Amino acid sequence: MGLELVIFIVAILFGIFLYWRESNGNGAYRALNKIVNSKELQMSLDNPKGFVYKQAFIPRLIFVVTLVLIAALIVEFLTPITVFSSYNGISAFSSFAAGTLLGTYLASFVLKSSEVIEEKSHSVSELVDDAVEKGKDLIDDLKNRDYKVVEVAKDEIKTRPSKDLDSDGKSARERLKDKGLM
Repeated sequence: MGLELVIFIVAILFGIFLYWRESNGNGAYRALNKIVNSKELQMSLDNPKGFVYKQAFIPRLIFVVTLVLIAALIVEFLTPITVFSSYNGISAFSSFAAGTLLGTYLASFVLKSSEVIEEKSHSVSELVDDAVEKGKDLIDDLKNRDYKVVEVAKDEIKTRPSKDLDSDGKSARERLKDKGLM
């Protein structure tokens, strides 16, 4: 299990490397495109698509599995390592293919998010500045509003009569004595 985990991590790194190389240039894909397709069907010069770069899932999966299969066949016939005759070899093959595919998608996510961050960096800083200014205004409003509420409450306390006294000016104790309850 430990070897499969190491193979999987190495495959993820290989997928990241593969995607990054194709994002910088797609010469191999362009050459294969010229060999396979007629002049009318060849890709345009400004098309950045590659074997894995800006490719849909199925073509990317086919390319990765084919690449890993070719590498496994070379290892099978040139070295004493048996890839296809044991469970461990097939498991390592599938781990490497899945890890490479996962690495290409991970690299795609990182490259796209870095492009978005670079593109939106000015608008993000403006949004943060606006939020800070609105926060300062809100705090000032809360401070002023609290001060105003306290002042209004003080004025109300000064102007209204005491709760213990009724319209006659008697306290509650005196009213109870008048009724004979005390």
